[in-house]
Formats: sequence, C-alpha cells, structure tokens
Amino acid sequence: MTHDLHEIKLKPNRKLTINTQKYRSNLYELLTKLQDIITTNIIDLNCKSYARVKVSMRKDRLEELKKSLIAIVGQRQVLIGLEKTRPYRIGIRVGEGSACAVVVPGNLLQFWQVLQVCVRLDKIIIIQAANTGLTGGSTPYGDDYDRDVVIISTLNLDQLILLNRGTQVVATAGSTLYQLEERLSKIERGPHSVIGSSCIGASVVGGICNNSGGNLVNRGPAYTEYSLYAQLKADGELELVNHLGIELGETPEEILTTLQQVNFNTEDLPECQGQASDQDYKMRVREIKSPVPARFNADKRRLREASGCAGKLAVFAVRLDTFPKPEKEQIFYVGTNQPQHLTTLRKQILSDFKQLPDMGEYLHRSYFDGADLYCKDAYLAIKYFGTGFIPTLFSIKRQVDQVVSQWPLQIFQDHFSDKVLQFVAQLFPDHLPARMRQYRNRYEHHMIILASDHSIQETRDLLEKNFTHNDKKCAYFECNDSEGKAALLHRYVAGNAPTRYQILHADESGELLPLDVALPRNCETWYEILPKEILSQMAETFQMSHFLCMVFHWDFVVKKGVDAVDLKAKILKVLDNAGAKYPAEHNVGHLYKAETDLSNFYKKIDPTNSFNPGIGKMSKLKDHQ
Repeated sequence: MTHDLHEIKLKPNRKLTINTQKYRSNLYELLTKLQDIITTNIIDLNCKSYARVKVSMRKDRLEELKKSLIAIVGQRQVLIGLEKTRPYRIGIRVGEGSACAVVVPGNLLQFWQVLQVCVRLDKIIIIQAANTGLTGGSTPYGDDYDRDVVIISTLNLDQLILLNRGTQVVATAGSTLYQLEERLSKIERGPHSVIGSSCIGASVVGGICNNSGGNLVNRGPAYTEYSLYAQLKADGELELVNHLGIELGETPEEILTTLQQVNFNTEDLPECQGQASDQDYKMRVREIKSPVPARFNADKRRLREASGCAGKLAVFAVRLDTFPKPEKEQIFYVGTNQPQHLTTLRKQILSDFKQLPDMGEYLHRSYFDGADLYCKDAYLAIKYFGTGFIPTLFSIKRQVDQVVSQWPLQIFQDHFSDKVLQFVAQLFPDHLPARMRQYRNRYEHHMIILASDHSIQETRDLLEKNFTHNDKKCAYFECNDSEGKAALLHRYVAGNAPTRYQILHADESGELLPLDVALPRNCETWYEILPKEILSQMAETFQMSHFLCMVFHWDFVVKKGVDAVDLKAKILKVLDNAGAKYPAEHNVGHLYKAETDLSNFYKKIDPTNSFNPGIGKMSKLKDHQ
C-alpha cells in the first residue's frame, strides 16, 4: 500500500549525530605538527567501518610543494592551513575534509603547470570552481585518503569566447552560468541552463562535468562532445587533449596560450560534426511510454570525456551551443488538489504540442512554504541586487562564518550568517504576489509553465479546456510581468529551504535526507510511490520537480533517532523496483553509489585514481585498489 508523500506531518525532532568532522580536523592538525608519517585509526564518514590511514605530511615534502606552487602562481594564491583553506574544504550542503594546500591559478598555463607539480609529487587533485554542488563532489570528503590532497580553484579562469557570431561559446574552467547568461543576453541568445544554478554562481564547466540537468526542456541537460582537458594516463604521463575542434597549436604551452589570448579566428569555424548540446533530448522527453527515465547521471549515452567526468579529468574549457531568445514568453501558474490532473496535463503537452513549453516546474505546498519561510533573504537579494550578487553574498557568508566561529559564545559557532539573514529577512513586508498567496491556500500542488512563441497559444488552449472547473479542484492564471518574475524567482530559491530549515531547527530536528530522483517517463504514480512505513519516519518533507522530465527533488528531515543511512537504503530499494534512477542531475558526489557504467567510465578516464578519488563511494586509494 502506498501513501501521499505529505500525508504525515509531525513536529521536527532533535538531531542525534556526532560532529566527527571537527574531530578529524583537529586530529589532522596534530599529525601535521608532528611532521612525520603516522598511522592511526580514523572513523570514515559513513561511520560504518574503520580504515588504517597513512598520513604523510613530512615537512620537507610540504615545503617542496609549497615552493613549487608559489613559483608558478605567487605567494598570495597558495593557501595552507586549516583556516585559510576552510572555505574550499567544506561543501555548500555536504562534504568536508582535509587538504594540504589550495592553489588558485591565474591563467590556463598556470593551471597546467600546477597539475604537473601535483602529478610529480604524487598528490591527489580535486578541481573546484564555484563549490555549489549539492553532493560534496568538489571538496575533500573525510581524511582517509592515501595521499595528500591539493585543491585547485579555477574561479579566476573565467573567460568566455563567442564563436560564429555567438551561436557557440568556449567557456573556460571558472566561468559561471550567470556570466554566460549576461554575455549572451546582449546578443539576444541564451545558455543551456538558467535555473537555480545561475543564481548561486555555478560554473559552466561544473555543469558539464556533473551531468547537470536543469529545467529547459527544449535545450536538454548540460552536454558537449567538445572540450580541452588534461588526463593522467596509467603510465603516469599527464597529457593535454584538445578536442575543442579548434586548431590551437601542438604543445600544451602553445595550445593554452593561444586559447587564453584568443589568438585564432573565432568566426566561420568549421561546422561541428558532433554535438555541443543534447540535441536529441526534446524528442527523448516526449517518449512518455518508455520505462526508462529521460535523463540521469549514469546514462552512458551522455558519458563522454569532459561530459560526466565529475572531476576525474582536469577540464580547461568546453565548447557549447547557444540558443536564440524567443520573441514572446508567457508564464502560466497552475494549481490543483489532485496530482492526477498534472499527470494528464504532462502527457497531453508532451504528446500533442507542436512546440514544447520551455519549462514545467512543480512545487508541492511544502516547498512553497519552505521557500517562503526560509529563502526570503535570497529572494530579496536577487530581486534588488540581481543574480550577479549571489556569488558575492555566498563569499561574504563564508568569510563571516569563518571569523565568528573563533568567538567564544556558542551562538556564534554554527551558521551565524544564516541565522542573521533569516532574522533580517522577516523584517521586510510580504514579497509574494496576492494571487500566488491565494493559490497556496487553495491548492496543494503547483506548476509553473513557461511557454514561448507558438507554445503560448497551445498552452493557453489546453489550460482553458482542463483547468477552469467550477468545483475548485484545479485552476490557472496567466502571470503578468511582476507575477511571472516572482513565480520563477520563488522556484529558483526554493532549493535552499531544507538546508535552512535544518540549520534553524538543529536542536529539535533529525538528519536531512536529500534525494535526486529520475522516475520513468511512463510513471503515473509519482506522488504515491513511497509506502507509509517509510513516510512515518519523516518529520518534514519537501517535494519539487522538473515535471515534464519526471526529475524529482525530495528532501526529507527524518525523525529523532532514525538511522538515515538505513532509511535511505529502504527508499532506494523502493525506487529500484519502480524503475527509477538516481541521482538524476546532481552527480553521485559522495552521497550516491556509482552504477557500473559510471564507475567503469571513471576508471577508464582516471586509471591511477588521482583526480577526485572516492566519488560514487568508490575507492580513495591509488590505482583504485
């Protein structure tokens, strides 16, 4: 027997976890000061097993690394020490570990030279851009690595090069979706993804490497067959591979300098023989009778070199398609108390429309309320300062938390900036339009449809026919300009609601259990998929989705005393039986086990296991031992 995901509403309960991260950091600092090779027992992050960990941080080796890196990038761009490296060692939602150094190259050639040093000294390499991932895949995860970890931050490598009158773009390692969106808007074109990720400063290359999905149905998930990357081969040789489809030279130095200086013809380049976007997706998503999800991270159709590599390659740049902006756009806001209405609506859109809407985003009332209560500060920041301010806000938050964490009072120890922002945001008046408030009170299920050009009238006709019932079970309205912006922005910021909820209820709530799930395209029971015995262990639930794609984000706060690891295993078993795939679009990181196709791909492109080891719950040891 199955039940509604939100049938059970209980008060949140106290979290029962041990702060092993703080313990490990202190232990690592102690071992560093001993300046010797020490073997000790450290509990791994799963708290399931013990590992014999060899921590090698001899002073001479550290000094050699430090001097070599400083010689390349300069003193200020090499960070060593727990506090200096802290913003790079901790993920935005999950993940924390130790790193012997953080290095910030200023150009592509420095990036290559830093890689050479790390390979020569046998260091683990974790490449990080914006550090906005939700599964911990761009930070160290624990201290049980068999080699020292070096984090390479690519945020200074933020070059965008327009090709063929802007129909394509080359984006270097640290360029962000926001920068790309802003650049393309000046020539009336758009990128492959705009939701959420662009608001928090996510990088273009990070999206490609992590199989990011997004919500733009006609443009598909992040994908390209054209990239410039470095690969460490089985024989220990570091090789630079130019598959951008652009002639840049022969040697790594020549290739990288030519690209950095844009010393090549950016117009009238030969037409790509492969794909610089997922051109097949808008047809694939229409196959509503298929028992296979439309998109998911382990889909071997979309594992190719940089695409899906998850940091197992050092990606310098990618080449991507851009898309013409539509002449007209219209946002429709749909509400219903019967989820089957949305199921029918989805099937009709995907089956019958000549042109698909650009997006169809679902929000349960729980996520509506979560975004309303816990994401108001982000909403206001974007509304009044623009999305370009959000990366700055994140940086300020990290710096403030780093400073106040040293203060003696307990109130300043954990998430001080989040608590301050939450308090300040509540001083502002209501930020949501009246009609959205009315629909929140009337309807449990909400859908935001963004239609453009020819799909506008198709959407209007379908909604007029099916969503104007007198029984008040479902309805819709066409948003004016301010309502449309508010609806999309409300959806954009919603993803942070579960994290903020847990921060503010840390003393009485259980663990956060996030799930990124791709359901089969033929699934019609999306809202009643989990059984009551599982839902009864949840204190709070949040649900939203890229509904036309059947990609769902379920964020659960478990009850006090519930084993979240065991509960997650039970949920995944249910999903396996339903033909679901996970993760859908945020990559495995350190939260999900990589499927066979994905783990084989990782081993193939990184045979020595020197780049981002341990993702997908794989081995952290050299050569995948």
